[in-house]
Amino acid sequence: MKTYEYIVVGAGSAGAVVAARLAEADRQVLLLEAGGSERHMNVPIPAAFAKLFKTDRDWNYASGPEPHAENRELYVPRGRMLGGSSSMNAMIYIRGHRQDYDDWAAAGCEGWAYDDVLPYFKRSEHNERGPDAYHGAGGPLNVADLRGASSLTQRFVEAAVAAGQTANPDFNGAEQEGFGQYQVTQKGGKRCSTAVAFLRPAMSRSNLTVETGAHAHRVLIENGRAIGVEYAKGGTITQVRASGEVIVCGGAVNSPQLLMLSGIGPADHLREHGIEVTVDNPNVGDHLQDHPFLLMSWATDVSDSLESAETPRSLLTYLFRKQGLLTSNVGEGGGFVKVLDDEPATDLQFHFAPVFFQDHGASTSDAPSFTVAPTLVAPKSRGRLSLRSADPTAKPQMVGNHLKENSDVEILLRGLDLAREIVAATPLAAVNRGALTLPDDVTSKADKEAFIRRHVELIYHPACTARMGPEETSVVDSELRVYGVDGLRVVDASVMPTISRGNTNAPTIMIAEKASDLILAAA
Repeated sequence: MKTYEYIVVGAGSAGAVVAARLAEADRQVLLLEAGGSERHMNVPIPAAFAKLFKTDRDWNYASGPEPHAENRELYVPRGRMLGGSSSMNAMIYIRGHRQDYDDWAAAGCEGWAYDDVLPYFKRSEHNERGPDAYHGAGGPLNVADLRGASSLTQRFVEAAVAAGQTANPDFNGAEQEGFGQYQVTQKGGKRCSTAVAFLRPAMSRSNLTVETGAHAHRVLIENGRAIGVEYAKGGTITQVRASGEVIVCGGAVNSPQLLMLSGIGPADHLREHGIEVTVDNPNVGDHLQDHPFLLMSWATDVSDSLESAETPRSLLTYLFRKQGLLTSNVGEGGGFVKVLDDEPATDLQFHFAPVFFQDHGASTSDAPSFTVAPTLVAPKSRGRLSLRSADPTAKPQMVGNHLKENSDVEILLRGLDLAREIVAATPLAAVNRGALTLPDDVTSKADKEAFIRRHVELIYHPACTARMGPEETSVVDSELRVYGVDGLRVVDASVMPTISRGNTNAPTIMIAEKASDLILAAA
C-alpha cells in the first residue's frame, strides 16, 4: 500500500486549495478527483457555464421530491472535474455577511468570527481594484470587475436606487447591503477557478500527486484512526495510506456520503444499508441548507442583452480579444436587503441577468430579455442528505424541505414584490417590453405564493451537511476534525454551521485556506 503524508479527497473549490497549500509546505500529498480535467472548451468561457450542466463535468444531483415546492425535484449541479464547482459556477465573488461568521463563533466555533476569517479571505485574493482594509493583492485568486457588463445591468442598479435602495460598489467591504455590479473570479476575461489559481501552479511540484478519474469509495479506519482511502480508477480498486491525515473535500453532497460509506453517520441508517458502524453520529447529512431563488424574466429591446452572445461575431471577439458578451458571468449585478425586521442582517439577495434565464439556462427566448432573481440567503428551513445505497456510485438522496418555514416564503414574497418595484422604476421601465414569466395581473398573496412554490429553484449552494460546532449537534470540531475518528478532517461548504449570506464559493475557499493552516499547525 503506497503511503503519502496527506490524502485529499476531492479537487474542487476547497480540495484544490488545501492540496496546493500543503504541497507548498513541502508535504507529500495525494489528491484524488473522481472527475477529469477542467480543460474543456466551455470551462474558461464565462458565459458558457450552463453548457456544462448535466454533462460528464457535472455530478447532476437533485433535491427532492420537495414537499413544499409541489413535490418537484430541484436541480443541484456540482462540478465533477479539477476545480469542482469553481470550474462551472457563475464566478460571483461574495464573502457573506460579517454576521454569518460572528454567529458561527457564538455557536461554539472558536476562531471563526469575522475578524478571524478576514485575513484568510485577503490571503487568497488578488483584487484588481487593489488592496485595502477588506481586500488582498498578490493572492492566487484573481477577483475582477466584469470586462463588458451589459447596459441593462447598470439600468438595474439605477432602477434599484430609484426604487429606494442604496448603491453599493463593494458587497465585500464595510457593508453588504445595497445594489451594484458583482465582482467575479476571472482573469483576462477567462474563468479563474481554484484549479487555475491554486492547483495548476502546484502540480509542477514533485511532492503533489494528482489522480483524476479516482472515485473514493471509503476512508480506511483502524483503531479509531483514519489511515487511508480506498478508491476506484479504471475498474481497479486501490488502497493508499496516509501517515498524517485524510482530508475529505468532496463538497456538501459527496463528503457526508463518503463519511457514511466509511461507517460514520446515523447508526440505524448505516445498518439499513449493511454498513458497519464506526461512529454513530446522526448529524452526518443533517441540517442541509441551500439558497432558493425565483427567476422572473421580462422582454426588452436593448441590443446588448446576452441573447446575442453566441453569434459568430461575439465568439470571434472573445476568442481573439477576450472581450464582449461571452466574458459575462450572466449574473452580472445584484444586491442585498433586509426585509424582515427581526432578522439581524440581510435576508434577501438579488441576481440580475441581462438575458432570459430559466430552466438553468436550457430555455431560451427569441427576443432580448432580462431576468431578476430574488434569492433567500438566510433560510430557516432545514433538510437532510442520506444514502440510497451502499454503492459508492449511487447518488445520495437529498430533501431540503425548502420553503417549509413561513418566514422563508414571506421573504421571497417580498422579494417578488421588490423585483417588480425595481423593474417599474424609470431606468428599467423605459426598456421593459412586458413580463414573460409572472403576469402583471398576478397580484393576490395566494397566487404569488403559488407561483413561488411552483417555480422556485436552488442556486447551487448546498451546505451544512457535516457542520462544525459542539459534538452533540455537529460532525466536526472548530478545527474541522471529525468527531470520533483521529486523523480525519472535512474541509468544504459542508462544515458551515449555517449557510453564508450570499454565493458560497468565496467562503469555501476561505475555509480551505484556514484549514491548511490548522492542518500544518497540528503536524
